[in-house]
Amino acid sequence: MSEVAKLDRQDIIGIVTIDSPPVNALSAAVRGGILDNVKAAIDDPAIKAIVLTCGGRTFIAGADITEFGKPPKLPALNDVLSTIENSPKPVIAAIHGTALGGGLEVALACHYRVATKDSKLGLPEVKLGLLPGAGGTQRLPRAVGPELAVKMIVGGDPISAAEAHKAGLIEEIVEGPASGGVEFARKVVAENRPLRKLRDDDSKIAAAKADRSIFTNAVAAITKKSRGLEAPFAAADAVGYAIDLPFDEGLKREREGFLKLLTSDQSKAQRYAFFAEREAAKIAGVPEGTKGRKVERVAIIGAGTMGGGIAMSFANAGIPVTLIETAEEQLKRGMGIMQKNWEATAARGGIPADAPAKRMALIDGKVGLENVKDADLVIEAVFETMAVKKEVFGKLDQYAKPGAVLASNTSYLNIDAIAAETSRPQDVLGMHFFSPANVMKLCEIVRADKTAPDALVTAVSIARKIAKVPAVVGVCDGFVGNRMLAQRGKQAEKLLFEGALPQQVDAVVTKFGMPMGPFAMGDLAGLDIGWRSRKDRGIKSEIADALCEAGRFGQKTGKGYYKYESGSRAPLPDPDVEKLIDETLAKLGLKRRNVSDEEILERMMYPMINEGAKILAEGIAARPSDIDVVWLYGYGWPIYRGGPMYWADSVGLKHIAERLSYYAKETNDPSLEPAPLLKKLAEEGKTFASLAQGKAA
Repeated sequence: MSEVAKLDRQDIIGIVTIDSPPVNALSAAVRGGILDNVKAAIDDPAIKAIVLTCGGRTFIAGADITEFGKPPKLPALNDVLSTIENSPKPVIAAIHGTALGGGLEVALACHYRVATKDSKLGLPEVKLGLLPGAGGTQRLPRAVGPELAVKMIVGGDPISAAEAHKAGLIEEIVEGPASGGVEFARKVVAENRPLRKLRDDDSKIAAAKADRSIFTNAVAAITKKSRGLEAPFAAADAVGYAIDLPFDEGLKREREGFLKLLTSDQSKAQRYAFFAEREAAKIAGVPEGTKGRKVERVAIIGAGTMGGGIAMSFANAGIPVTLIETAEEQLKRGMGIMQKNWEATAARGGIPADAPAKRMALIDGKVGLENVKDADLVIEAVFETMAVKKEVFGKLDQYAKPGAVLASNTSYLNIDAIAAETSRPQDVLGMHFFSPANVMKLCEIVRADKTAPDALVTAVSIARKIAKVPAVVGVCDGFVGNRMLAQRGKQAEKLLFEGALPQQVDAVVTKFGMPMGPFAMGDLAGLDIGWRSRKDRGIKSEIADALCEAGRFGQKTGKGYYKYESGSRAPLPDPDVEKLIDETLAKLGLKRRNVSDEEILERMMYPMINEGAKILAEGIAARPSDIDVVWLYGYGWPIYRGGPMYWADSVGLKHIAERLSYYAKETNDPSLEPAPLLKKLAEEGKTFASLAQGKAA
């Protein structure tokens, strides 16, 4: 009947098993397999109940998103679900692994659901700029009530089997999916239980029908962080249809909402980001089949902000850590901060109450570099100066065991120069975590000239194991993210000399969708850091220097480019800053002009795109999508714009090249001239995406 689904019989129970590795996605073949086998089970008089289960590591983990945007293939998922729901025999979904998206929608159409204790159930379509399109927004509120349904559908995060059981989404937690499903099915038949169709059960939405604030309050709470995104609000509307409309009308309106989002620019960008993240894990130029090295223990050198955050990331994933400092006092302080951070998360309900103690038990604090001796991976997170890092790596040679991967958490420095301090440069690479390291998802994996392929594979796989998104980059000043950011910073500063104010520049950047503008970001980081660095290099920046000379170092002093009142982190425009800028410009003989928001946006974004073109031409990034991954997960680029290189393609490279040439002449800044690669693509009418086509991953 079908290669991806089969029907077996155990006495009176029919078992439909889907087996389509790796995640049993709902391709046309899987949909057809379910439909054919369920119909066959219905037609078999010996079968009294049907169990729907999956082979491999998971239940149906979602739709086959490679079919999106292509002509629809039959059977449609709603037809499959209708057959299941209208079966005259009870159908039981037996879940293990993940039941996500279309997978959970299949389970919701069944009359009963059971799951193993480690299962996760969710409707994450919103993360692809979509809403569930096969009844999820109509059946889930009827299964768990509108409040939890809003959390799951509008928020997009899955819930555990225990939560699902408590909410009534599943009937039982079972040991094995198939055996547990069959055992439960026998009970259903023996007790002659009714066919429970969620479509006909309004009991859990009755309270929200009487008092709609139950629903609207839940929506308001979950959409607080959805600025700029379309899908969460459309998904919330669809859940509202379950409360306000008959089931079939709600189903029709849900489908209309799904199709509208499917063709939207935002969903296209979010689906691109989904694939870009997966593509980034493929390392260009590494022989196929290269296996990583075993990593059972990690040593982290430095218990400061970065080292502590990195240690937390490993402990969160259950990996033992040796945390090393030069003195007991620094070590004690670092360990105390980690403990406090975990306890605060537990108090908010983010992790179980016993998690802080369990995670702290995985971190062994030590004084002295010789304690790296048992580590399979050593990550240096000391002060960001070449002299200090070279000294550490010179000593690591003496203490680290043979074959250990030696990584530097540098954000700018030359990994080749650091590797040269050792007798084993093949083991050395960069692992650039972003602050706070226990929260931020990006890890730039820096491939040095002599880094061995298996060391690189090790770094990428361990980054994924600790829930980071790895992106492999080459050696240059600032790698990918900070190198591009430097171009934005340069233009932001220039705009102040031409007449823009910090609050105008930041407003344009945040309106675009970035979490923070360059000047508010400077205040957060501390303006004195850049001031010290400029003084060391003999560089002047009159406005920034004048702020620092006035003691305005940013948030920590309550004044920087903005003022911060009574410990608040909210930046407030400060007339004193405008006055200081005017005085500085007068001294330099410069006059302020009116700078438009359009010019600010172009000068913030286009020079970064230009630098991205240079990065690609130099081979620092293997693919345009890798640059996008860096910006999406390390710098808060709005996901609905897909990343800077994707966004550039949507704007048009010809337009960007022309505007860069214009600004190069207007501002007398030759560095703004279009990069050769950008110019070439613009002239040929091509896109950055065209570079990835035909390239081996």
